[in-house]
Amino acid sequence: MKKKLILGAILLAIYSCATVPLTGRKQLSLVDDTQINQSAAQSYSQLLSDPKTVVVSSGTDAQRVKRVGGQLATAIEGYLKTNGFGDQYSFKWEFNLIKSSEVNAWCMPGGKVAVYSGLMPLAKTDAELATVMGHEIGHAIARHSAERVSQQMAVQGIGGAVSVASSTKSAGTQNIINSLYGVGGQLALLKYSRDQESEADRLGLTFMALAGYDPHAALSFWQNMAAQNKSGAPPELLSTHPADATRIADIQKRIPEAMKYYKH
Repeated sequence: MKKKLILGAILLAIYSCATVPLTGRKQLSLVDDTQINQSAAQSYSQLLSDPKTVVVSSGTDAQRVKRVGGQLATAIEGYLKTNGFGDQYSFKWEFNLIKSSEVNAWCMPGGKVAVYSGLMPLAKTDAELATVMGHEIGHAIARHSAERVSQQMAVQGIGGAVSVASSTKSAGTQNIINSLYGVGGQLALLKYSRDQESEADRLGLTFMALAGYDPHAALSFWQNMAAQNKSGAPPELLSTHPADATRIADIQKRIPEAMKYYKH
């Protein structure tokens, strides 16, 4: 039984991999993109139609969100097609500004983007807006939502394998192993999340450059975000996002790579 579980895990790792565009990272992929995208589209539609949701459909900020989003989408689709990823993506893009004091933005799988009005004062230029929108779209292009689901599935499966492997030990030893695994598993997933944030930053820098926005604007945007983040974040080890200083330093290192795609 133990050997079968180990063999199954090895085969799973070999045959259930996908490649992230640009970064070339191999990722675990155990879920179907079509189902994920359909579910996301339904959730997005439900959110927009909810009476509690106020979609800002006119005005300068709403126009900025749609204009910048459209330029990013066109540039990204061109890049994916040119680099052999075009047939792997079937995004139906939507860009909406939602009235909310929350400083936030996100992109669901399939290209469903929302920017909250509370974010707009921090994104003073179109390039700064492209920074955060490119970052969020990066999550979708890298299939991070599907990857997290796959990771959870894999963690649960490996957890079962650990239980079987330790079944010959005393009850006390089993409890220790399973307890250590539980902590290790949670920290591993948190690190996966931080890694995904960093990967989205890298993709976002390239996407904004492809769309004609100077990647250097990412520094001013994230510095603005760091300046207003006075709530007291948890230690980086226990956070799903990189520390502000870590993120800004990593972005600084990635700018030369992104500038290769920047055309004034």
